[in-house]
Amino acid sequence: MGEVILDVKGLKKYFPIAKGDKKGLFVKAIDGIDFDIREGETLGLVGESGSGKSTTAYNVIGMYHATAGQMTYKGHDISMASAKRELWLKRDMQMVFQDPGTTLNPQRNIKQILSLSLEIHNMVDKSDPTGQLLRLLDMVGLPAEYLYKYPMSLGGGERQMLAIARALSTDPSMIVLDEPTSSLDVSVQAKIINMLLKFQKERNLSYLFITHDLSLMRNLATKVAIMYLGKIAEVAPVEAFFSRPRHPYTQMLLSAIPVVSEEEEAAKQNKVESQGEIPSPVNVPKGCSFNTRCRYAADRCFQDDPVMREIEPGHCVRCHLADG
Repeated sequence: MGEVILDVKGLKKYFPIAKGDKKGLFVKAIDGIDFDIREGETLGLVGESGSGKSTTAYNVIGMYHATAGQMTYKGHDISMASAKRELWLKRDMQMVFQDPGTTLNPQRNIKQILSLSLEIHNMVDKSDPTGQLLRLLDMVGLPAEYLYKYPMSLGGGERQMLAIARALSTDPSMIVLDEPTSSLDVSVQAKIINMLLKFQKERNLSYLFITHDLSLMRNLATKVAIMYLGKIAEVAPVEAFFSRPRHPYTQMLLSAIPVVSEEEEAAKQNKVESQGEIPSPVNVPKGCSFNTRCRYAADRCFQDDPVMREIEPGHCVRCHLADG
């Protein structure tokens, strides 16, 4: 694996509440997280709805301005407001959203959508501009006759392929993928995942892949980070993550993966029954934020917030009892 391309330290994002008796409180969407991504690596960021995954993605890409913390990309500090981001950074770090229907202008055809991105970054092939667009379509498996179609005339999978083509058009080094397959059927999901793996290998791309689907991570991610209530609970290389999960929350998520046979059920390690609901990020429990759902919680877990610590090379856990 190559050098670190993105390094995030102590990232926080708080949203103020300015209504009624909650005025002066904050939604702690991200509450001090650390992670890094290397060249050619995929970090799978996983967690339940409301854990802070998408907010992390929006901070990395520059849609949100972080409350605190530092982000370094290719040695450059990018911890500033998105409006101040330089053009090279916007070109080199792209994003694919969950619902392409909300990010593709319905009033523009595919030729106009792809051309706009190339024009903004001064990357139009003036000798053959139409050929450049057709090559982008062919790269993601869309036929040439789609060039003059509009997004709403395409299926969901085709719209997502168009969004990926737009992201790749600027020849980025890193792509942030916010649940890009969650709204698609299984066959289309597989096609897009295989496409992303192919592009990563050919272009040495780095991915930050946001998802709630752990099954995707086994064959897609290089390492996996688990988010819970705005914090990272565990981060590990993908093999260690699935074979030696150490945080009770990770064990609970892995236990909830659907299986189709008794053999698969018996193969599950550290089976922990899912219990409770994720608390409000406005009223985070004192001590470990997972203590309200953890069957192992001890007195210390209700008093002291654990810190992330490395228990084996590359495998870090935020839990008081990870050694037990």
